[in-house]
Amino acid sequence: MLLSKELDRNARVCPHCGKHYRLPAIERIRLTFDKDSFVELDADLSSSDPLEFPEYQDKLLSAIAKTGRQDSILRGRADLDGRAVAVAVSEFAFMGGSMGAVAGEKITRTLELAADEHIPAIVFTATGGARMQEGLYSLMQMAKTSAACEKLARAGAPFICVFTDPTMAGVLASYASLADIILAEPGALVGFAGARVAAQAAAGGKMPDDFQTSEFNFRTGMLDKIVHRKDLRDTLIQLTSHLGGKNG
Repeated sequence: MLLSKELDRNARVCPHCGKHYRLPAIERIRLTFDKDSFVELDADLSSSDPLEFPEYQDKLLSAIAKTGRQDSILRGRADLDGRAVAVAVSEFAFMGGSMGAVAGEKITRTLELAADEHIPAIVFTATGGARMQEGLYSLMQMAKTSAACEKLARAGAPFICVFTDPTMAGVLASYASLADIILAEPGALVGFAGARVAAQAAAGGKMPDDFQTSEFNFRTGMLDKIVHRKDLRDTLIQLTSHLGGKNG
């Protein structure tokens, strides 16, 4: 038995087994960055329906009503221990955190802001991947965000990505894996294809019990570190202090 209030007091981490439950994007920001320092940007950007995909408009309206947000990425500026950073956080409750044209644009603008102002970029992922209802408009965000990663690298500003549950498919295969430092929360689902498809691709070979978890990806070199939620703010402070950027 675990009371919801007890779980909330513990940053939605089970105090008994350590399971990390998903966090709303705004709560993630509150726990990570300096108090009242976050300033949201591009809050009014919203998705269109370029393919007139069946029921897509209804799903968008439902997600907006559920989350109070226009799309699956919350982005802006914030301070981390007094240091300016560019921030983007996935909202999984908005259509599974899927990446459509608006999400890709917000990630791109976050990385470009960091490049232009020479400040660290910190991105939290929580997504099932590309948004199928936008077809190639969604898939092209993989190339666009990857190009923004290259611009940031050329500017010499650090990019830190934090994988939370889940981090999958087109997001993993683009900007998420191009960060200078990749962290992950314990037990997060991390992979390209779903477990059933991945098992079929293995041609009958038995997959490890923890396949497509943070722990498996850490052992195989995909991640730099697995960080408990309670330690994440301090870890990010240390990293941004060492890696540099404005005000440090």
